[in-house]
Amino acid sequence: MTAPDPSLPRVGLSADEVLTTTRAVRKRLDLQRPVPRALIAECVEIARQAPSGRNRQQWDLIFVDDPVTRRAVSEVWRRGLRAEFDGGSTTRMPFDSDQWAGIAASLRHLDAHLHDVPVLVIPCLRVEDRTVLNSIRGQAGNWGSVIPAFWSFMLAARERGLGTAWTTCHLSYEREMAAVLDLPFDTVVQAALSPLAYTIGTNFRAAPRAARGDFMHWNKW
Repeated sequence: MTAPDPSLPRVGLSADEVLTTTRAVRKRLDLQRPVPRALIAECVEIARQAPSGRNRQQWDLIFVDDPVTRRAVSEVWRRGLRAEFDGGSTTRMPFDSDQWAGIAASLRHLDAHLHDVPVLVIPCLRVEDRTVLNSIRGQAGNWGSVIPAFWSFMLAARERGLGTAWTTCHLSYEREMAAVLDLPFDTVVQAALSPLAYTIGTNFRAAPRAARGDFMHWNKW
């Protein structure tokens, strides 16, 4: 691995702190401070080491920092945000909770300012053709390449004072986004879109979650 540049900032978190305080950052993105490409490259260096099924490494990241392209990307994202979508209602967080109200408010803030975020990131999956995602095994094996890599990228960003947020609403208009980005639609599948910016402050904490016992099953469901 390439040695990190000591002139670029670090927060100085332990592994456990990075894992428990990497938040979806929307309101606390610094819209004025540019993000150096060298710092982004360091995060990609970390992401390269993420586990990848059969070591296929079939993922790519598109970084959008050109203001005109950024605005076009943001417009497609906003269309997706407003599109009807039935993603199911299974949740451990009631939608009438104060926590959800806070998330909704931060999402509205991102909606208003996405085009101002210094960098937008679109993680992508390379496939021979999209039919490989027609089965559960095909989905698990293929998403299992790009998701660990991008999560590693997000963790690396957190340690460097950068905020991210995994969003997927633009995928309702994935083909339109592919046209904006000159992506080959049949062989490159978009997985998400994340803002990338320095955070206003770095003092993020662990978020409210269900009790750990609620997630644990031994031997049978």
